[in-house]
Amino acid sequence: MAPSTSSAITLNINGEKYTLSVDHRTTLLDALRERLDLTGTKKGCDQGQCGACTVLLDGRRAVSCLQLAVAAEGREITTIEGVAEGERLHPVQQAFLDLDGYQCGYCTPGQICSAVAMIEEHAAGWPSAVTDDIRPEAGPPPLTAEEIRERMSGNLCRCGAYVSIVQAVARAAAGEAAAKPGIEAEATEAAA
Repeated sequence: MAPSTSSAITLNINGEKYTLSVDHRTTLLDALRERLDLTGTKKGCDQGQCGACTVLLDGRRAVSCLQLAVAAEGREITTIEGVAEGERLHPVQQAFLDLDGYQCGYCTPGQICSAVAMIEEHAAGWPSAVTDDIRPEAGPPPLTAEEIRERMSGNLCRCGAYVSIVQAVARAAAGEAAAKPGIEAEATEAAA
């Protein structure tokens, strides 16, 4: 008897559990959109190059078109539908709205999910390719426009809303400054 090519899995998405049977080759993106009707996550290139399908897996960003649904079982998945706290928008969502960090809006869910994780990565002191001092004791680098652009480089925008996206990420990071001193001035500088 040939082994089964599908499994019943339980996915923890936006704080809710969903049980479904999926083919082992089903991507997380297809499970979200086609099986669970969570269509906020967009299918762009379907090759992991554009970032439109970015979601958070255990708080870290991941392109869901390259993630198998069966491999996401047991992990905390956050889609754009789960970023807000009830009716209150996440600071990144609010900044994108206030500063027009979108045009057609197709890439916006992936941009927002990526920005949420990027701000956390920065606050944790993770360096980027443009970080001057990568020593752990140096702490988070200044969150300049160059840092934001590099850290968000996995997310493409066909409309070219990059200036507004950088400003929105900087504003959201500045909003986090109350909890994480040292970010506000750097993020405000990046928004300028």
